[in-house]
Amino acid sequence: MIVKPLAAFALRATSAAGSAIAALWTFPAMLCSAFLVAWGAEAAQFLISQGLALAALAWLQTLPEFAVEAVIAWDAGKDPATKHLAIANLTGAIRLLIGLGWPMIYFVAAWSGRKTGPRLPDIVLEREHAVEVMGLIGPLLWFAVIWWKRTFGVVDAAVLIALYVVYLWVLWQCPPRDHEELDEAPAVSRWAYKLGGTRRTVAIVALFVAGGGLLIVTTHPFLDSMLALAQSVGMSPFFAVQWLAPFLSEFPEILSTFNWARRRKGPMALMNLVSSNINQWTVLAAMIPLLYGWSHQRAHGTWASFTFDGEQEVEIALTVAQSVLAVLLLMDLRFKWHDAASLFVLWLAQFLVPHWRDEISVIYLAWCGWLVLLFVLRRRALSAPRVFLEVFRENRAQRARQKARSPGQ
Repeated sequence: MIVKPLAAFALRATSAAGSAIAALWTFPAMLCSAFLVAWGAEAAQFLISQGLALAALAWLQTLPEFAVEAVIAWDAGKDPATKHLAIANLTGAIRLLIGLGWPMIYFVAAWSGRKTGPRLPDIVLEREHAVEVMGLIGPLLWFAVIWWKRTFGVVDAAVLIALYVVYLWVLWQCPPRDHEELDEAPAVSRWAYKLGGTRRTVAIVALFVAGGGLLIVTTHPFLDSMLALAQSVGMSPFFAVQWLAPFLSEFPEILSTFNWARRRKGPMALMNLVSSNINQWTVLAAMIPLLYGWSHQRAHGTWASFTFDGEQEVEIALTVAQSVLAVLLLMDLRFKWHDAASLFVLWLAQFLVPHWRDEISVIYLAWCGWLVLLFVLRRRALSAPRVFLEVFRENRAQRARQKARSPGQ
């Protein structure tokens, strides 16, 4: 299994079998897989909506993370001593993407465009990106309920999965990108799209399959080598599960988004990570109580909901607060340099000084309150909800017109 070395390291602290030498071939393979799936997504956005293409891309990119979380949740159901690790990977992955990934996209994009535009330009999202921004709100609200009741069960998992299905359905209503934008795509994406007909579909699917297959094959030895190095320097299991494992499992995603940012496609790069955040808050999170309960039933004879201890309550509260702030920052469909810098500084503070989690949570919530006040006073634009409704109505009307014309064509 992909995460066997991780499970052994994180849950039993046994010696990892991998060697750092494996990085000599796994790193180039990871790089290749990241480019293959990114090329597939850039070609697919001319057949389906960009958001739906990025959602498919996010699934492939987070497969290693799903595998990591599955092993941890399953083992937690059998052994209560490992239960404290079950939330660590989820919360660490989400906070890593927002606190490190989002700011890095901004600064890579700003650096790449430094010679042709403003020194610190905003990343201006497109109208259709309001779908992804609004798509985070439902899961975050429900996770606030989960945190309040301190239990995570089957009903919660069903609600989160239903929210993700609704999100995909809304994305399905969005039209593909205009063909005029094809010239901006990489050569491989243009080649795949221009094949036409069935060959085009086969080529795009092949890019996804090849990249995803290579990712699955490479992740095991890549994690082996990195975790072997981590164990050799005495890294704690909790730190490995919360920070190192998410960073390694999301490495292909980081590569592809940074490449888009470098090519001055900051909005697409940022929406790739937002799509992954939605995936994490819904389907990935829903997997925890399902696998935990199933494993508990097999080991102890009864199904059990996942209950939080005090440390896990703090972790979830901090992660929800950071994500709520991130959504509010994008409500004007812009991502500014000071937003990126502040998210990074707050993430770095909690990373370097873990016992500051309560204080950082208060800062996040205070910042959220300040933004809400600015929205109420109309000092900051609250564009995303209005644009989301406009885009949804336009897309529904367009599909209705296409359906009405189809019988006569």
